[in-house]
Amino acid sequence: MQKEYKINKPVIVKSTTYRKRPKPKYSFNYTKLFWIFFIGCFLGVVFETVYCLAMRHHYENRVGVLYGPFNPVYGFGAVLLTLSLKWLSDKRDLWIFLGSALIGGAFEYLCSLCQEYAFGTVSWEYSHTQFNFHGRTNVLYAFFWGLLGLLWVKEIYPRLSSLIDHIPKNISRWLTVILSLFMFFNMLVSVMALERQSRRRLGVQPTNPISEFLDRHYTDEYLKEIYPNMMVVSES
Repeated sequence: MQKEYKINKPVIVKSTTYRKRPKPKYSFNYTKLFWIFFIGCFLGVVFETVYCLAMRHHYENRVGVLYGPFNPVYGFGAVLLTLSLKWLSDKRDLWIFLGSALIGGAFEYLCSLCQEYAFGTVSWEYSHTQFNFHGRTNVLYAFFWGLLGLLWVKEIYPRLSSLIDHIPKNISRWLTVILSLFMFFNMLVSVMALERQSRRRLGVQPTNPISEFLDRHYTDEYLKEIYPNMMVVSES
């Protein structure tokens, strides 16, 4: 009796593998957050300088500290957006945009309020614009914060995070320490110089070697060159 053999037809399995953009890793430590802050400080100055050249057709100093092309407002803003928007990173672009607009506008408002309270000055004033909030921010700039946050989450941060992760650990460790100390003393001296300037406006004479040093090296004329947009609240 002849045996019958059943031949199984080969099964063709179609590939269902799709190439997706890798999601950014939202694992943070001091090194990662510091580099986000540091690079944000620098990119903020570049952004404002280009914006001023394009819109006003002249150069303006847009730094926020006495030494170097850095603006801590953008540095802290970058850290704030990164930490806050990690929960929205996999959501629709609209939610990322709205979250960025709300966070950025509130942050800008708070920075202006703190500067006025601490030094009696403001570095931006939007009372002449429509839909402003006590002159500290407005809907237009909240819109810009929304676009910036969306660009940050979708494009800038993933690349920046990958770049930071590829820095050799030994180099990253020492650079982080050195630059952290530099930025700490840079911001400290800047704050002390501005605080001393606010006291000079009130007619307070120097009472110790530190205040004498600040009066001698950080005069009103010098600070005006560093912060050309800073306005005394009582005169604005």
